[in-house]
Amino acid sequence: MAMKNELVEIVGKENVSGDPEILESYAGDRNFASHLKPWFIVKPKNADQVQEIIEWAKETDTPLVPVSSGAPHLRGGSAPDVPQAVIVDLSGMKKILSINRQQRMAVVEPGVTYGELQTALANEGMTLSTPLAPRATKSVVASVLEIEPRLNSIHQWMYMDPLRCVEVVWGDGNRIYTGEAGGGVRDLQKQWSQEKWQVDPLGPMMLDFYRLLTAAQGSMGIVTWVSLKCEILPKIHKLYLVPAKESEDLNDFVYRVVKLRFSDELMIMNGAYLASLLGESASRVRELQGELPSWVALVGIAGRELLPEERVAAQEADIAEIAQQGGLKFLPAVPGARGEDVLKKIINPSDGKYWRETLKGAFKDIFFVTQLDKTPKFIQTVYQLAEEAGYPSTDVGVYIQPQHQGSSYHCEFSLPYDPENPKEVALIKELYLSASEKLSGLGAFYARPYGIWSKLQLNKDARSAVELKKLKGIFDPKGIMNPGKLSI
Repeated sequence: MAMKNELVEIVGKENVSGDPEILESYAGDRNFASHLKPWFIVKPKNADQVQEIIEWAKETDTPLVPVSSGAPHLRGGSAPDVPQAVIVDLSGMKKILSINRQQRMAVVEPGVTYGELQTALANEGMTLSTPLAPRATKSVVASVLEIEPRLNSIHQWMYMDPLRCVEVVWGDGNRIYTGEAGGGVRDLQKQWSQEKWQVDPLGPMMLDFYRLLTAAQGSMGIVTWVSLKCEILPKIHKLYLVPAKESEDLNDFVYRVVKLRFSDELMIMNGAYLASLLGESASRVRELQGELPSWVALVGIAGRELLPEERVAAQEADIAEIAQQGGLKFLPAVPGARGEDVLKKIINPSDGKYWRETLKGAFKDIFFVTQLDKTPKFIQTVYQLAEEAGYPSTDVGVYIQPQHQGSSYHCEFSLPYDPENPKEVALIKELYLSASEKLSGLGAFYARPYGIWSKLQLNKDARSAVELKKLKGIFDPKGIMNPGKLSI
């Protein structure tokens, strides 16, 4: 009780909870993580309170688990791995601190969701590149820190775009600005008055601190704002579909489109994944699985302020020619899907129930970074493992997304399952484990190492594991930040 009172002194009584039902909601997620209830939930309102909470945790040796997105939590990063942890719920920090159209920059706190930010940006004639149809409760800050693949990778100049600068309170209690923001006074208002807009993420000095925070699952510190590079809102935006019988039939087409820097959105899906995206009920998803092509490439074309009609028309003609040369068709619609409907789905947050839960109520995904020409062997392996386990391979969704101008590819497998069916839950858990290990052996790179993936990935590179422990010891010497993550 004394420790709870100390937290109350920092954030106020209404922002500290030990309610068993609320604690239970944070005890685990759908990553088959260990089921551990946190000790308390604490909800800071600003960076000063975050810093005080970290100082308190250092003095009391209390583990902290930062969380900024709302439920459902899916990947294990926000579930405690050790007992008596305190959840630092940042979802109440919802300020959009700045939007600057001239610089195409926005600065936001961790509680801001994609829907909230996109609405505010649209009022200024801008938008932000997003991951594929994010859930309505997804924090923008969490998304960019975890390097979720963006839909407009052709314009991704750095792997971590659109993330630029951040404010972070490290596990040792120190609070800094990173990037060009770190080269000025620690006051955003004063920096803006000097026409500094937190654009360059590199630094301060010779160390790019923001790289230590990405894909780290809150194990180094707590970020209290980020600056984001935005885009001009398109005046014309179209999406075309390129169907194929096999995924490899689309590879050369994607390579050529990426090489020429055509398109905005560009990705590959199998019919099962696209059906889940479009279906508004389980029965409709099943119908679409029978209607849609086996594989399809999605190609978005946008025209912005300068000659939008001409830009779109030129790219339509050129991309259609590339498809034709590969024996493919560049179409505004295919059986079961129209391009305009698919576009609305992929660029907007999900309404209500998360679209990936529509078919069976829950899903488990496996994703990693690879090269496009290697994806067929991964697809064949997952299909085979699924059939051997007694899971229908026709239900396995596949999504392939270029990243960083096609220098790498996000490859994702989605396994829908019924969370109320113990036998199916056990089957999916076993399939998830066996497939993760098999894919790792085939060369899958788990760039976002949730759960068992951290051990699978770090076991391939002992030197990196040693250096990671050293860095953890520097920035979080008492090991209070989300302990148990990243196998350290």
